[in-house]
Amino acid sequence: MDKAITVVGVIGAGIMGGGIAQAAATAGFTVMIHTRRSEAVEEMFSTIRASLEKLHGKGLVAEEPSVVLARIIPCRDLASLTGCGLVVEAVAEQLAVKTELLKQLETVLTDQAILATTTTSLSVTTLGAASGRPDRFVGMHFMNPVPLMELVELVAGDETSAETIAFAKEMTAALGKTFVVSKDRPGFITSRLLCTLVNEAFEMLEEGVATAEEIDTAMKLGANFPMGPLALADLIGLDVCLAAMETMAAGLDSHKYAPSSLLKEYVDQGRLGRKSGQGVYRYDGQARKQP
Repeated sequence: MDKAITVVGVIGAGIMGGGIAQAAATAGFTVMIHTRRSEAVEEMFSTIRASLEKLHGKGLVAEEPSVVLARIIPCRDLASLTGCGLVVEAVAEQLAVKTELLKQLETVLTDQAILATTTTSLSVTTLGAASGRPDRFVGMHFMNPVPLMELVELVAGDETSAETIAFAKEMTAALGKTFVVSKDRPGFITSRLLCTLVNEAFEMLEEGVATAEEIDTAMKLGANFPMGPLALADLIGLDVCLAAMETMAAGLDSHKYAPSSLLKEYVDQGRLGRKSGQGVYRYDGQARKQP
């Protein structure tokens, strides 16, 4: 992987897009990040700067934050991504939104470019077909928070070439992360397991089996989880968890993936987790409060 000539494009400056940009820039890649909202760029750079300063202070990132940040170049025109060897889309987890974007990208990228999706549960085969380059399309499901989490879940669509998977493996290693490879089934590996656990925790919460804190504490101290399933859902985003459950329920045709009514209620109320200030728990900045 020649970092001097491989430019990484990222579409979406939210939590995932910003995290991927930070990880790639920290690894030495030049990153072009696309978003139409200037305020999103400002928020992203502020978040990345704070993260880099903390990691640099702990000795986990050798370079000065300003050096890493200088490798991240914002752009508002998709045509600016033309020279990228890899473009990773990190937009909303909605099939229509992703499909429309992928169709637009086909008109600006070179024939050699690899296109990746960060979807947590949507069909990589379907998205690859929409991209117009199914053989050069791959799922690269990064874990949140991207700069800290080691895993990247790679997913091959039905027409993804062996060369594309090999490139994705090499890129993952170049980012200093570890990969697993999943077949293109709803939820893949991580979302299928984690969201099912999260959904069951919501069922227990709705039934009054225990409080949110008790459910999370039970899994942290009883199963050695770094955080409980309900706190994890708030971190992931309750809307993302709900979308994954709905995709799995439809794609796997099983009632065991039917989303909890409480989970749906919270999403309908706009309680999406950390990003909205309230999910299962309430948040003041990064500080978590009781439900």
